[in-house]
Amino acid sequence: MKILVTVKEVAEVEDEFQISGLDVDESYLEYDLNEWDDYAVEEAVQTSEENDDVEVVTVTIGPERAEETVRMALAKGADRAVRVWDDALEGAEYLSVEAKAELLAAVAEEEEPDLVFSGVQAADDSNGATGVALANKLDMEWAAVVNTLDLDIEGEVAHVHRELEGGIEELTDVQTPAVLTIQSGINEPRYASLRGIRQAQQKPLDVHGLGDLGLDESTLDADIERTSMYEPESEGDATLWEGSAEETAGELADFLREKGVVEG
Repeated sequence: MKILVTVKEVAEVEDEFQISGLDVDESYLEYDLNEWDDYAVEEAVQTSEENDDVEVVTVTIGPERAEETVRMALAKGADRAVRVWDDALEGAEYLSVEAKAELLAAVAEEEEPDLVFSGVQAADDSNGATGVALANKLDMEWAAVVNTLDLDIEGEVAHVHRELEGGIEELTDVQTPAVLTIQSGINEPRYASLRGIRQAQQKPLDVHGLGDLGLDESTLDADIERTSMYEPESEGDATLWEGSAEETAGELADFLREKGVVEG
């Protein structure tokens, strides 16, 4: 059995930052494995530990810098990794959900996995659509926002518990091969051990460009484009009093009376 896990390197922005063109200036960014993908990796690794002959492969779309993030997934127990990148992707201003799904689908068609795990969403763009779009490309069954998984490998079915809007929860069966988007909280992601980090350096990590996947630059065409980026102005006001509690208590009480929060 093979489980393909889509992972993404996401940027965390410092509290104070500057914008350069259509992006936050690189000097204000720190990169890490997307939180939801961390849970997806853990679910796949736990499945491999509980069952014989299960291979876990991760796939990411990203530059060479992203290999550090990919190696972290390998250190946590994934067996090998695929990174998709080339000059055309480097020059693309924006990767749409459609383009990402097309790229990931091309890798999945090569790997022929029994299951694809994807984080529910990414912390940077929060689209929450790539996993389902990938399932559509692969013509696979899917279940989104999965927070409990009971896998019957021999029966080729995944018993899933998933969250729906309005606090509704659903129990359903999904025939494999299938795509499951994994919700945070489904497990407790492990820390990468020092031994695992050393072993990750020796695990295979293949890099594919568009041509290697049978695709061309038209795959990157998008109906959406970014035209500007700016930091929104604050819509709220704050009143600050300086001094000791005794000095400011009366001013605060008067302010609350004025706003109608308290009477008298």
